[in-house]
Amino acid sequence: MQIMSGRRVRSAVTVVALATAALLGTAGSALACHSDDDRAKPIPGNISKCEQVKAGGKALSDSDFKFTGGAGEKRLNITGLGEGVKVTAIVVLGGDDGYNVYEPGKRKLADTPPWTELRAPFNRDGSKANIDKWYACGEKTKLTEQPKPSEPTKTSTAKPSTTAPTTTEKPSATPTSTSAPAPAVGGNGGNGGGLADTGFDNAWLLWAGGLLVLAGAGVLVLLRARRKTN
Repeated sequence: MQIMSGRRVRSAVTVVALATAALLGTAGSALACHSDDDRAKPIPGNISKCEQVKAGGKALSDSDFKFTGGAGEKRLNITGLGEGVKVTAIVVLGGDDGYNVYEPGKRKLADTPPWTELRAPFNRDGSKANIDKWYACGEKTKLTEQPKPSEPTKTSTAKPSTTAPTTTEKPSATPTSTSAPAPAVGGNGGNGGGLADTGFDNAWLLWAGGLLVLAGAGVLVLLRARRKTN
């Protein structure tokens, strides 16, 4: 049996040691990025920018999503998106060394939410890791604001005046005396130039006065006749 020289032995040991170290390093990396979620792509290392994901898009804000869970918990559930938001990738970091990349429409992940049970890779010991942080990449389109319908022109209606109406003086209850024209004196109008005709028939007074005059004249005649006879 041929005995190997000491130099060859040392070379063989070095090669075996290097191969073992390489295998252990690969196994350690693989274990650190192992995930039981076949929708995710586990990647060793760390990542902080959407440009590193190479899925397109820019970092979106948490306010663009409706979600539960996330940092400090073991699961992330995205249930809705804001208006005009399109997601190209979701990065979930956690565990000892690595992160999961989810891309809507790929590896059995739906194109649109809900996206539930998203998680980080396992720890090296195989335990479930908490999520250290997560972020999403994509695009946000500004929606064109629709013009508001013009409001109908308001026509102002004049309100009735609250000022009390001007009072007009009531006509005096006492009629204003007007002087009647004096009856014309003389002429042939009325009752032949006598007193104004008041509608009272005084002809008998005239006859009575005439009779009295005649009676008085008779008495005077009798008295004169007696004086002469005496």
